[in-house]
Amino acid sequence: MAFKFKITSPTKDVVLWTTTMNGYVQYNQFDEAVALFQEMQFRRVQVDKFTVVALLTGCAQLGALEQGKWIHGYIDENGIKIDAVVGTALIEMYAKCGCIDKSLEIFNALNEKDAATWTSMVCALAMNGKTSKALELFSKMKQVKINPDDITFIGVLSACSHGGLVDEGRKLFNSMRKDYGVEPKLEHYGCLIDLLGRAGLLDEAEELIESIPNENNKIIVPLYSSLLSACRIHGNVDMSERVAKRLWDIESSGSSAHTLLANIYADAERWEDVTKVRRRMRDLGVKKMPECSSVEINGIVHEFLVGDSSQPETEKIYSMLHRFIKPLVDLEENYGIETEISGLVSLC
Repeated sequence: MAFKFKITSPTKDVVLWTTTMNGYVQYNQFDEAVALFQEMQFRRVQVDKFTVVALLTGCAQLGALEQGKWIHGYIDENGIKIDAVVGTALIEMYAKCGCIDKSLEIFNALNEKDAATWTSMVCALAMNGKTSKALELFSKMKQVKINPDDITFIGVLSACSHGGLVDEGRKLFNSMRKDYGVEPKLEHYGCLIDLLGRAGLLDEAEELIESIPNENNKIIVPLYSSLLSACRIHGNVDMSERVAKRLWDIESSGSSAHTLLANIYADAERWEDVTKVRRRMRDLGVKKMPECSSVEINGIVHEFLVGDSSQPETEKIYSMLHRFIKPLVDLEENYGIETEISGLVSLC
């Protein structure tokens, strides 16, 4: 939902400006937030740490590294203190842009570290596949007497999932309520189910979902969806049928369960069942939601939707894609090397 704020009064109240900027960031209108920041400078409104934190949050959401670096430079040039609040925002921005070493550099240089700072660094390491470092930092966090919160546990459980550490993941999950008084939420169950699913422990994952106390079945849809994805990875058709039926009972018009089950049948070469699922989708009016991706080039974020040809550079993009794919197809045709990519040529 797009919206537009306009500050018409001559006020230089930074709180009003920053609140407006946060609104733009919250609704993913980062360009508007940057424009507002530029207007603040034009009107000589004194920027504070919360203003730059709002901008850094927007950069993190979009993965806009170049703009994030520029804001970091602005912070240094204008003498804005990098305290725990600003430092945490910088850590998250660099981590979500894939620059985990820079995040660590900022973390280690901070004189002030609060629970949010430690948690952000743990989550940053986990997000970037640094499992052992994330768990090591989690141990140090406890050593300095900073209690982990629910977000910290999302980070370490995610690290265990990426690292395949089933026993450690179970231990951490069980310690949440017992040792720290943190009640597991949907996200924590999701991390553990993802960990069990990756390890092929599908029965245990299913039992865990069924043990979750809930009054609204819709909250467990993402958990069953994760389990269904694991069923596809491990080729468990029987369980996938059972899980898909449960998802249909809760959310009959959801596209993901139908699409996943059709793919599972296709992997098993059960083509009649694939046809049945697709016919069911058609009868229910279920449509697969188009996927979206984005990339930052020269400080500008470009967004792409599957099947969308409105991008101004579409012709050039497909031309370049064809140049990449053609040599691979030639390998298939001339040498019998399977690249599983020849079907893409028709798109170019």
